[in-house]
Amino acid sequence: MHILADVALVVVAVLHLAFLVLEMFLWTKPFGMRTFRLSPELAQASAGLAANQGLYNGFLAAGLLWGVIGGDGAYAIRLFFLGCVIVAGIFGGLTAKRSIIYMQALPGLLALLAVMLAHKA
Repeated sequence: MHILADVALVVVAVLHLAFLVLEMFLWTKPFGMRTFRLSPELAQASAGLAANQGLYNGFLAAGLLWGVIGGDGAYAIRLFFLGCVIVAGIFGGLTAKRSIIYMQALPGLLALLAVMLAHKA
């Protein structure tokens, strides 16, 4: 169960690294604009905000990886960063785009459940 929890944490971290790349480096590129359904004008106007958001996703990924590296002694770190992922995903899903709940909050919740089950085992 511990391996499953670690894998789940790494998957969520990789997702957030992908969000970082999309928001910081691809926002104004054709792939980024298609992904987020942005016009070139809106992409350019919001690029600074997207980069800032991407940086925060990088911090979440770093915290999740810190939790993996810290092993069982990092249980609180794992819970904290997964909680941040879930809250951010729910907030984004309610305020920006509903699919964020499924792309961010749901994987975070599944990883949280795996971490909690592994901790009890």
